[in-house]
Amino acid sequence: MPRGPKISIITPCFNSAKTIRETLQSVASQDFRDWEHIVIDGASKDGTLEILKEFPHLKVLSEKDDGHYDAMNKGIARTTGDYIVILNADDCFLPGVLGKVVAALEKNPVWDGLFGDVIYVDVNSQEIYRRAEAKYDFNVLLYSLDNVCHHTLFVRREVYDRIGNYRQKDFRNAADFEFKLRLGHKGCRIGHLPEYIVNYRYHSAGQSADRRITANSEAEAVRVRAEYGNPGGTRGEILRVVFKIKRQLQKLFIRGSMDIIPGNVKLRSHMMDKAEFSSNSGLDKL
Repeated sequence: MPRGPKISIITPCFNSAKTIRETLQSVASQDFRDWEHIVIDGASKDGTLEILKEFPHLKVLSEKDDGHYDAMNKGIARTTGDYIVILNADDCFLPGVLGKVVAALEKNPVWDGLFGDVIYVDVNSQEIYRRAEAKYDFNVLLYSLDNVCHHTLFVRREVYDRIGNYRQKDFRNAADFEFKLRLGHKGCRIGHLPEYIVNYRYHSAGQSADRRITANSEAEAVRVRAEYGNPGGTRGEILRVVFKIKRQLQKLFIRGSMDIIPGNVKLRSHMMDKAEFSSNSGLDKL
């Protein structure tokens, strides 16, 4: 029988000993088996490398890098799969999701990739809230908000060859957002799988919960949106409201529900002024 698509999973990490074992186990326990897991480590000093040795199937590169996007690009260059997904060292796949992803990709061969839904969890893996989306919409991304969770995004390997990798020299926090916009701008067809794919962890040792990172991400996102045609100013604000409403209507008609409380409100109590993480690109010094 012909084999299905092979999945390449890339995990960038740097001093991630507190969380990476659970991440690696979430991949190793998947029932779908045609995958490779590539870990790009930024020369960790906290015991991360010792944990990686517990998983002999891993393909590991450990050397100083220029931050997590640089690590992602190094990982992409080493992939042999048909589709690529980035799974951070503090996030976890839910059980059985890779088989569901592959089934959806095989059912929809015109897709260049897909993304799924996400569960936000705390340091103890306790659920904060669930975010379900309806579809990939370039204009929602451009004018409203980033509603495509990067950790759930599976993209054909040849798409990276065609449109390029992550622009780590231009953006320290928003290169993944720029890539998601570039997918639509270049005409890529991104489907949506209505399944929860990843537990996305907010904790004191991660960047996502750091208000400095959030502020820098938002500032970079303004630059990204301007590059792709968002006018900003009063017109940009009107468009933001229009496409926020459009996203909610898409969710209502496709998924049968809308957001009552915004996600950033649900995450507010898990944010902190300064989280404890390491960064080769200086993000921990913001």
